[in-house]
Amino acid sequence: MSYQVLARKWRPRSFAEVAGQEHVLRALINALDTGRLHHAYLFTGTRGVGKTTLARILAKCLNCETGVTSSPCGSCRACTEIDEGRFLDLIEIDAASRTGVDDTRDLLDNVAYAPSMGRFKVYLIDEVHMFSRSSFNALLKTLEEPPEHVKFVLATTDPQKVPVTVLSRCLQFNLKRFPVVTIANQLQRVLEAESVPAERTALETLAQAGEGSMRDAMSLLDQALAFGAGAVTATDVQRMLGAVDEPARFDLLEAVASGDASAVLAKVASLDEFAPDYEALLGDIVSMLHAIAIHQSVPEVAEHPVNDTARLQALAETIPPEDVQLFYQIGLVGRRDQPLVPVARHGFEMTLLRMMAFRPAERGALDSAPAAAVAPTPAPAPATTGPAARPADQLRAAVAGSQAPKAARVDTSRAAPETRGAVEMEHAPPQTAQPVVSAPAVTPVQSSAAPPAPIAPAAALELNADNWTEIVAALPVKGMPLQLAMHSVPQSRGANAVTLQLPQAHQHLAAPAFCERLQASLESYLGRSVSLDVQLATSELASPAQQKALDVEARQRQAEQAIYNDPVVQQLQNRFDGEVQADSIRPVDDGADHTP
Repeated sequence: MSYQVLARKWRPRSFAEVAGQEHVLRALINALDTGRLHHAYLFTGTRGVGKTTLARILAKCLNCETGVTSSPCGSCRACTEIDEGRFLDLIEIDAASRTGVDDTRDLLDNVAYAPSMGRFKVYLIDEVHMFSRSSFNALLKTLEEPPEHVKFVLATTDPQKVPVTVLSRCLQFNLKRFPVVTIANQLQRVLEAESVPAERTALETLAQAGEGSMRDAMSLLDQALAFGAGAVTATDVQRMLGAVDEPARFDLLEAVASGDASAVLAKVASLDEFAPDYEALLGDIVSMLHAIAIHQSVPEVAEHPVNDTARLQALAETIPPEDVQLFYQIGLVGRRDQPLVPVARHGFEMTLLRMMAFRPAERGALDSAPAAAVAPTPAPAPATTGPAARPADQLRAAVAGSQAPKAARVDTSRAAPETRGAVEMEHAPPQTAQPVVSAPAVTPVQSSAAPPAPIAPAAALELNADNWTEIVAALPVKGMPLQLAMHSVPQSRGANAVTLQLPQAHQHLAAPAFCERLQASLESYLGRSVSLDVQLATSELASPAQQKALDVEARQRQAEQAIYNDPVVQQLQNRFDGEVQADSIRPVDDGADHTP
């Protein structure tokens, strides 16, 4: 007798033999046991998850000579012929090869005839999404109201291409991918029944390579049996799949974590002798980085995709969490781009080198430059610590002793906490150090208004234009009432009466509800009753909002001027053809509260 592949030989013949898919099995078994049978079923899912297998088992359940049951006998004529693929009343159709409407009409012409042998005629249409639009239209009416002796079972890997009019006429079951453990256990049961020795690690590797498909994993098992001459070992499976064993993957990650580029390239060269699948190897490394990140965040999680948990724990303690996230992202991008590289090994090496090249610099590394490269900058006096006095220090540390490529752009979006005045440059070889002149100190821009006099206790305050800015900043109010106060100027009419002048451009702020809330906040702050009246003014007013806008504009001009006049920036512009991005300059917060 000719050899029968394992995927066909060990295909489940009853619901009890089906591994996984419990959510589908429960629905089908209950429907068969209670007699609540639908006329059309749609099984969806990726390849090799059991769509046609479940359809054939369902046909056996419907046509078993013992009656409609969820546990067919498996020995009657109907069950035997269905298992052997020669049951006349099970009509299997490959929609991929019969897409024309004429084929569909020929099929439907026979629907009205009674079954020749069994209880039901079961139409199994595989890859139904390949039907043409005309074929679906021809099927619709019959699919909605078929004869009582007909059942339709549709299967597809792409349900999005099936018209909603067809989906609405079927009971839809989505078959899930099989977990690695489920596939490995099934492979082990098959090999035990075949009396074939196997290593558990080899079975897990095959299960992972199956990518959730039981049939694919069975086919790989057949290939492994042929490769290993009747035995399944981890070494043979790894060589067959072009996979790299776990210790070698740990060696690579440890070399990357240590920043030893020579060791990384040497290990890749030794792996290249076995012609590994570099795209799959990158996927394995990304999975290991995921396991390291989980171990760092939730160390009590017991399940890991590796066997050597001691080395995993050591890496989790060695690599900082931010580096793990960086390596993971670079590995994902490298795996995506791997098919585009001219030489697979070179793309893999570049991904690992990129992980080391883009690691964050050690804290304080920029400050450890030789004394000859950066001239010491004296600490600025308190009076000269202005919004634009700090960008030069940041730029000096970033560019002294470095050389940027031609036409480097001076990006002011990455400077001090709010000044954004640094230079975006890759790591470059050092050049002859040159002294850098300290940037001129800049006195911070003060508000155009005169410094306010000390504020008296709140209960004794009289509201006026001189203290209004400080009072607004202390009021317990937000939102539109605060905007009303910000854009107004008070004119006191006494201890408890206040008139606010509001520009006509902001008259929408004078709504009664906003005025009432502002009056309540004034009374809460002052501790006394206040009568508030809002009047519209025809001219611009020196309101807190106007003063704030003028102050912000002046500080912005001061910051931009400091950047343009800084010797380091000028040096970058002249030497590297740099360009200052003016819209990214922000004044440094000098510690003063500039917000009224």
